Amino acid sequence: MSLEPGSTIGIVGAGQLGRMLAQAAAQLGYRTHVYAPDPAPPASGPASLYVCADYLNADAMAAFAAECDVVTYEFENLPVEALEAMGDKLRPSTRSLAIAQDRAHEKRFIEEHGGKVANWHEVSEAADLEAAGEKIGYPLVLKSRRLGYDGKGQAWVREADQLMDAWDAIGREPAVAEAAVDYIAEFSVLVARRADDELAVWNAPRNIHDGGILRRSEVPAGEGVDEQVPQAVEVACELAMKLGHVGVMAVEFFATADGPLVNEIAPRVHNSGHWTIEGSQTSQFEQHIRCIADLPLGDPALVSPRVTMDNLIGHDVDRWEQILAEPGAHLHLYGKREARAGRKMGHVTRLG
Repeated sequence: MSLEPGSTIGIVGAGQLGRMLAQAAAQLGYRTHVYAPDPAPPASGPASLYVCADYLNADAMAAFAAECDVVTYEFENLPVEALEAMGDKLRPSTRSLAIAQDRAHEKRFIEEHGGKVANWHEVSEAADLEAAGEKIGYPLVLKSRRLGYDGKGQAWVREADQLMDAWDAIGREPAVAEAAVDYIAEFSVLVARRADDELAVWNAPRNIHDGGILRRSEVPAGEGVDEQVPQAVEVACELAMKLGHVGVMAVEFFATADGPLVNEIAPRVHNSGHWTIEGSQTSQFEQHIRCIADLPLGDPALVSPRVTMDNLIGHDVDRWEQILAEPGAHLHLYGKREARAGRKMGHVTRLG
């Protein structure tokens, strides 16, 4: 049953993704309540109400959910147990979170449902490191199983005598070791699913990273990627269906000589889909609201033959006046007060 305009949508997490979700919800006539432990976060601006409380405060989480008609989340590093108290109000469910939060569970899930991943080995203790090197070869990358994003919790290993140093670098946390991938490019597929299995998929962007942080997304993805997109879309849609995911989900891929390899799943709106705000008929943020409110899905088609999105990282944001003076540039600033190295301060989208 569709959520009536004027209803309240809860958003757990209050960063820039929550901010843009709140803006999309307001456009469709909804109120938004936002929950996070941070003082004056980006999403508190457009929200109708901001609740500042800890994610582990079960009583506060339950009280928050009681004031909302439906609740969603803007990032995956959240306590599953606390969110489970929200029951059917939470969309997508904690199943998507639980799998995406653990790289080993995620890789098994992908392989079980038709996706291919880089050769990998689970690392729980020191003895597993040597076994990983023997199975995978070098170079390999060691990634913590949980709480990794934007290149955090990762360490490269070029030869065997670096294994222990790499494990020390990630805090000797449970990890996965992955073979280095000889890839043509990185790209992502964003898929939206309603509870009745209706799906919508956007054009796949080519993604350019620097230091583990997304710098640019380009649509169309271009040579070397476009021909692999249909297979990747099949995989992404299958994963969304098997998860029973309600909302937008991003699946990141490597385009390789042997076809697309899944890098990881993000069970939420995603940085590589920011271009959809101006670049498609329906943005990823509006589509996510449509999914969780059980509304008809919008058209994801392009409005321009070419779209690029550049993140403004750290002091890149100091160019905001120059960008505003540029014809055809669409500037989005996230309202963060302090520019720091590696911090996403905004983005700019260009059409044509």
